[in-house]
Formats: sequence, C-alpha cells, structure tokens
Amino acid sequence: MSPRDPDRLLPSDPATRAIARDLYRAVADAPIVSPHGHVPAASILDDAPFPDPAQLLVTSDHYVTRLIHAHGVSLDHLGLGPNPAEPRDVWRAFASHWHAFAGTASGYWLADTFATLFGIGDDLDAASADAAFDAVADVLAKPGFRPRALFERFAIEVLATTDDPLDALDAHAALAADASFSGRVIPTFRPDRFLDATQPGFAAAAAALLDATGAPASTLEHYLDSLRARREHFIAHGATSADHGMLEPFAIALEPATAETLFQSALGGTLEPADARALHGHLLVESARMSVEDGLVMTIHPGVRRGHHAPTAERYGPDTGHDIPVRTEYTENLRPLLEAFGTEPGFHLVLFTVDETTFSRELAPLAGFYPSVYVGAPWWFLDAPDAMARFRSAVTETAGFYRTSGFIDDTRAFLSIPARHDAARRVDAGFLARMVREGRVSLDAAQRIAHDLVDAIPRHVFKL
Repeated sequence: MSPRDPDRLLPSDPATRAIARDLYRAVADAPIVSPHGHVPAASILDDAPFPDPAQLLVTSDHYVTRLIHAHGVSLDHLGLGPNPAEPRDVWRAFASHWHAFAGTASGYWLADTFATLFGIGDDLDAASADAAFDAVADVLAKPGFRPRALFERFAIEVLATTDDPLDALDAHAALAADASFSGRVIPTFRPDRFLDATQPGFAAAAAALLDATGAPASTLEHYLDSLRARREHFIAHGATSADHGMLEPFAIALEPATAETLFQSALGGTLEPADARALHGHLLVESARMSVEDGLVMTIHPGVRRGHHAPTAERYGPDTGHDIPVRTEYTENLRPLLEAFGTEPGFHLVLFTVDETTFSRELAPLAGFYPSVYVGAPWWFLDAPDAMARFRSAVTETAGFYRTSGFIDDTRAFLSIPARHDAARRVDAGFLARMVREGRVSLDAAQRIAHDLVDAIPRHVFKL
C-alpha cells in the first residue's frame, strides 16, 4: 500500500508545478473554514464512535452508491433497502467496483481518505476487500477516531450545519456551552419546506410554523413574522446564513392582496402549479428582505431535479443518488430581487449552480456589478478538480477572485472534509501558478490570494 503522490492535482509542467507547490504548501495546513455543510451537530455533541466501514463510507454516501448502482448493483445490496444488509457484503460490492471510481471526484476523495486516515492504498479490489474492511474497522474502534478528536485533527475552525427552521438547536447550544470543546459549530437556516408550496407537506409545515411561534392568525403577514422569529432564534445560536434550495431561482414581488390570496390557497391545498411558482418567488423576495434586515447571508442552491427516478424515490427515499441537474437561468429570474436589494449595504447573496454554462454568462457578470452578489464555489457534480479549474477560468476574468465564496464542501461525509478542502487548495494553487507563469499576476499577489481563498474570503462572504 503506497502513499499518494505529494504533487497530485498540481500542473505537470515542471516550472509551473514548482510555483504551485510553494503556493500549496503555504496553505496546506491552514485551518478549515466550512461555511456550508450537512454534518449534524448532534454527531459532534454525542461524540459516538463511527458505525461500521460500510455504513460510514458506502451506504451513507450517495456519491458512492449511485455509481455502483449504475453498474448494476441494487441499492438494497448497498444497505439502502428496508431490510438490513450485511456490512461486509456491502463493502465487498464496493471493493469489487472500486476500479469504476477512477477519475471521479468521489474516487479521489475516498483514495485520499483511505491513505491519510486508514493507511490503505489505491489497490482495493474484491480480493483485498475483507482485509481493508478489517483495517478500517480497527481504526474506527480507536478512541482518537471519535468526531471531536477528528474535528481537532482536521483543524476545522468553523463548521456550519444545515437545519430546519423549527429545530430547537439544542445540540448547537450544548456544544457552545461545553468548555471541553473548542470548535465552532453554527447552524444554517434552511426554510425550503416553508417556502415551496409545491411540496406535499407545505400546508402542514406552514401550520406548524404558525403554531410554534404563537401567530395570532394564519395570514401571510403573520407567517412572515413567524419566519423572522425563527431566524432570530438561529442568529441567537450563532447562525450567519440562510440557505435556499430550489429547482428554479425565480423571484417576483407580488401585490400584497395577490400574495395573500395565493398563500390562503396554499394552506387550503388548492394552489395551481403556476401560482405555486409565483408564491415561492414572492417568498424568496421576502426572504431577501429579511436578510437585508437581520444580516443573514442568503445562499441559493438551485437547478437540481430531486428524485428524478420516482420508483427509487418511493422505495428508498430522498438523497439516494438520482438527483439530476437541469439548465438554470439567473439573470432574468432574479432581476426583481436584485433590483430591490442588490445594492443594499451589508446584503450578501451567494449564487451556486450545477449548470456551469452560467458561470461566465450570468453569475460572474452579476457578481461583477452587484455589491451583494458572490459566485458560489463549484457544487455537487462540479466539485471535482477539472470542474473547479474550469470555474476559475470562467469566473476570474470577469469577477476576479474576491467576488467568489471560497471553497464549500457541502458534505454529509465528515471524513471527506479535509480531502475536499485539500483538493480545492491544490487546484487553486495550480491555477494561480499558471497565472504567475503567464505574467498575469505577480507571485506576491498569488501568495496573498492563495491565503485569502481559504481564510479571508469565506469569512467575509459568510460573515464569520
């Protein structure tokens, strides 16, 4: 079992690689600032041992299960079905398909995790599956491999979670009060199910929100006040951002009477799809208004068709590997929001995409004019080395480095956090080195930018 190439992801040209190597080394051990992710705070608070290797590294990671499924292995066999699967059998299925991950982002992160945390090389296959399973299980059983110890080992300085607006945030409060834990774990306000009336449970969710906040009436005005109250609760527990996931980033400012009528129809379950789109667009504008008022950074993660394969969604539930990107439009869709708030002092709007054609056509030009707009880092299907390099090429010439968000790991897979941030640091070092070699930036400027991309930029954008 061999260690990974220390120059991985750096340019192949020797002179450029030498510059990139120095730029990377200067930031390689910098603390991790993770302003958007999905690791639950309770897992850090409880500090319980991680589950078996299969559950931790295969079953719980839809990046992994989706590709094995594409090669003909059922999701039941990978532990996602209603009946428990034998962990070692799941691992064997994974190991026998390890070769299929060559060149993929998930394969890169896993290889990095295997090498740095478990001492396992890239030679995983059916024959070595059981030995690798045992090696990982042995490490997982060690006291130094609990979540809090790894939080410190990974040098995570800030970790943002993603949380439902009705969450009491008890785990966050307990961590903040725990003198034995020096890390910073902050919640993120995720109101999707309270804004999108196309979701089946919208009426029940809205009623629960109104009830939880003691709203005197089920009007839209009181509903917006209820959302404000929950945002205040999150801010009191350290939140700095509100995250919005949606298929289409559509905004519209409706007349109050029209918005009220649509809201009442939504509560009654009689809203037509076109009207549901309008209500969602109106609530998105109102959410932006709240961010102007309370200072929460507004992030938008659009453009993914969730549950693309209905039979799989019905049997296995959400987040099981069949969420597929769609074409996404920002310039016209978000114009009402930006005309209202795009130049408001202190408003931060971070726009993400999985449609990379929008990086140079829409997002970089928007961020190059509006003081509020920042281009979110490559996300989901684009958080891969080549896509990250394309992102820098597409965005930098119009918006520069300082109108981007800094790297976002956006992960539930806690063990992959250092691998993901390390990959971004290597790719950015390579991009900066090429600019130095081409005489487009000075070495001093490149050194500053490399540091700012992992520290000052995400802290500024996410108000950390």
